[in-house]
Amino acid sequence: MALRATIHKADLHVADSDRHYYGSHSLTIAKHPSETDERMMIRVIAFALQAHDDLVFTKGLSDTDEPDLWIKDLTDQIKLWIEIGQPDERRILKACGRAEQVIVYCYGGQTSKIWWDGIANKLTRARNLQVIAIPSEHSQELNKLVERSMVLHINIQDGEAYVSSDQGQVTISPEVWRSLQN
Repeated sequence: MALRATIHKADLHVADSDRHYYGSHSLTIAKHPSETDERMMIRVIAFALQAHDDLVFTKGLSDTDEPDLWIKDLTDQIKLWIEIGQPDERRILKACGRAEQVIVYCYGGQTSKIWWDGIANKLTRARNLQVIAIPSEHSQELNKLVERSMVLHINIQDGEAYVSSDQGQVTISPEVWRSLQN
C-alpha cells in the first residue's frame, strides 16, 4: 500500500508592505511522503512572498507537469509558475515557455549554490525567470513552527519576512540570485 500525504492546515495572515498586499488565507497543505517539513515550509513561505487571491498549491511532487504553486487566469493561461528546490534546467526552460513568470525558490545552503552555479549559464535566454535562495539557517529554523494545524503571521518589509506563530519566530532573508530581465 502506498503511503498517503500528511495533511497540514495553516491560517496564513500576510502583511506585505513591499507589495501593499494584506490578506488572510486558509491553506490545506498536502505533504508528500517524501517531502521534509523544511520543504513544506518553504512552500508556505513562497506562498506568503507571492501571496495573491488566485495563487494555489498544485499536485507538486505528485505530478511532474505542474509546479509547486501557480496562478492561472480564467483562460487557463499560467501567469506565475513557482518551483521549490533545485529543478533541472530543462524543467525550468519548459516552465519559462509555458508561464508569463517563473520563480524558483531554492534552499539547502551550499548544495543550492553548487546547483545554481552549474545551470545559471544555461538559462540566459529565460528572461521571465527569477531565482531566490532561502539561506539554510533560516529554512531549518522554520521546522520549529511546523504543526498539523498552524496559525502563521508573516510580515514582509524591505525584502525580509518575519514569521511568527505560537511556536516562535523566524526571520527569513531571501537572497535574489537572479532577477527578472527586461
